[in-house]
Amino acid sequence: MGAGCCGHHCHDDQDKDHHHEAEAKPVPTGRGVAFKVTGLDCAEEIALLKAEVGPLVGGADNLAFDVLNGKMIVLSEAATSEAVIQAVARTGMTARPWSATASTSDEDGRRRRQALLTAASGVMTGIGFVLDTLIQKPVPAHAVEAVAVVIGLWFVLPKALMSIRRLRPDMNLLMTVAVVGAIALGDWLEAASVSFLFALSLALENWSAGRARRAIAALMDLAPPTARVKSAAGEVEMAPEQVAVGAVFVVRPGERIPLDGRILSGESSVNQAPITGESVPVFKAPGAEVFAGTVNGDGALDIENTKPAQDTTLAHVARMVEEAQSRRSATERWVDRFAAIYTPIVMGIALVIMAGPPLLLGAEWGEWIYRSLVLLVIACPCALVISTPVTVVASMAAAARNGVLVKGGEHLETPARLKVIAFDKTGTITEGRPSVETVVALNGHSEEDLLARAAALEARSTHPIAQAIIAYALSKGVSPVPAEGVQSLPGKGATGTFNGRSYWLGSHRYLEERGGETPEVHALAERLEAGGQSVVVIGSDDHVCGLIALSDAVRPEAAAALSGLRRAGVEKLVMLTGDNRATAERIAALVGLDEVRAELLPEDKLAAIGELVDRHGTVAMVGDGVNDAPAMAKASLGIAMGAAGTDTAIETADLALMSDDLGKLAWLVDHSRRMHAVLRQNIIFALGVKAVFTVLAFAGIATLWGAIAADMGASLLVVFNGLRMLGGREGRA
Repeated sequence: MGAGCCGHHCHDDQDKDHHHEAEAKPVPTGRGVAFKVTGLDCAEEIALLKAEVGPLVGGADNLAFDVLNGKMIVLSEAATSEAVIQAVARTGMTARPWSATASTSDEDGRRRRQALLTAASGVMTGIGFVLDTLIQKPVPAHAVEAVAVVIGLWFVLPKALMSIRRLRPDMNLLMTVAVVGAIALGDWLEAASVSFLFALSLALENWSAGRARRAIAALMDLAPPTARVKSAAGEVEMAPEQVAVGAVFVVRPGERIPLDGRILSGESSVNQAPITGESVPVFKAPGAEVFAGTVNGDGALDIENTKPAQDTTLAHVARMVEEAQSRRSATERWVDRFAAIYTPIVMGIALVIMAGPPLLLGAEWGEWIYRSLVLLVIACPCALVISTPVTVVASMAAAARNGVLVKGGEHLETPARLKVIAFDKTGTITEGRPSVETVVALNGHSEEDLLARAAALEARSTHPIAQAIIAYALSKGVSPVPAEGVQSLPGKGATGTFNGRSYWLGSHRYLEERGGETPEVHALAERLEAGGQSVVVIGSDDHVCGLIALSDAVRPEAAAALSGLRRAGVEKLVMLTGDNRATAERIAALVGLDEVRAELLPEDKLAAIGELVDRHGTVAMVGDGVNDAPAMAKASLGIAMGAAGTDTAIETADLALMSDDLGKLAWLVDHSRRMHAVLRQNIIFALGVKAVFTVLAFAGIATLWGAIAADMGASLLVVFNGLRMLGGREGRA
């Protein structure tokens, strides 16, 4: 280990790498070519795009969608961008190559146009009501109401026509048929009312989706637009993207940190909540790492840039959250399948209601046509379809704010069903770095004497054990004074001169090689090593001065976090580690694990997870190293320690704990259950409202405008219920 203790090291699964992969460019990306699709608002549009664009690109499986951002990603090179854009145009929507800035501007513009047209439709409907009902001027009233209809259906008609062409009835077609039917029956005011209320419903849904989208986009805006870089000419402000790795930048008190880096000088408390979810600012001194997007406290800092702007932890988090939106949860997929079957069935029932009684019973055509139109309106699955993605994305945004990065809605549903959680030891249950536990001074030496000699020999070493000894010495008020003539003995230890006398430092094995070990010292070293500690011996030419025992410290929150998981209903907590059994069992006893499997190779961990899944069902694996990645991939849910985890572990995992805080796991289980509860509430409520109004439609009690008002009300209620998940508070829904 540099200047000493080469024979002692942390266990083989301690070696960590905190680097993250470089950010992929949006267009083209490593995962395909992205397009901004104007008009992509709902699962209905996804079905249209799959039908029209899918055959061009080798099948619908080569298309991915992010509804909240209006993004479509083509995962193959079977068609040119121009061909894709033309295919999208045939659906009544428009497409253009993806650009985050331009796409946001397009979306804002479309939302404003939609709001203006909706307002105009409402004004025209109001004027029509006055002319038709109060003044009783039917001709001008119908003219005004016709304008209200056209404006109200401006965004709906192109999609309805495409639905007819594709023989795939959707909610746009349902509304259009209802409005045309009302006009055919002479109910112009009702047609205008339905058009306006449906347009209002779509506008409000678009607003609610925009709110969830903005919660995600807020992650992207945490880093400041400029960095203050030191140069020969003084401090120069430049965009973070222009700052070279290795450059030094200055962050003043109260400012946001623009890039990931390492502090060279200065001390301050840094608020890391935007990245890690930690509620308390963290003290940072020279040598400490800082993240882009975090907020400096009351001290000025000189920071060395360690990553390009596109590779910072913040950029990594933002990209993964953005990508996660296209990974749909099981509930979302179920709702989509349900709506795809449900809508054609409703169209068929409406036709039976419209024609059955008049043909079979001689009933009046007008009355039963009206009832069938009411059924079409109330049967619209919009409330059901829109509430689910809004709830899931709001939940992901809340999780990101709490330091839990979820890679897709599909993974946010799994924690609610967890029965077993398996943990790696080093870097997961423990901190992944050694710390001094015991100092035993011998032969008349004091603890201060022993620490002074050890720190002198280790003063210039960068090995984790050397750093742990120096840190402990400093905490005891012993400032290391480097020894003279230090010589490293590879695999054994080091020697040097301190205060004019020769001293040596090394492992227990090195002491045995030197000779002169007493039975008492041997027994003491054996006892410490049997407890899972690494022993460093310090001596002179005359005798052994003492022993320092180090171990990988348990994370302070580990025991409480595991207790929280038990209270949350997780049945079994298991440790899977490559470390020796004595150390593993000691750590397990400290934190209260149910089962320990030690001395495992990566393939053994993989087999253990497979066995747990077969026996218990839903199992999570929490780890941080390359050797944990296969087990995380095999588990029902892979969870990475995001701050200290390796690239491989983080990329393999389904979730990442950005603050390495195990206490977030119980919160995650509870958050997942809250999301499940909200999803169930929304589905039951939306279907319940439809069932009630279906009965009323059969009975001839419900009206067209009442049906659309009920459908709009249901849509808004389930959307607002879903947006409650943005709060991410603890407790169940």
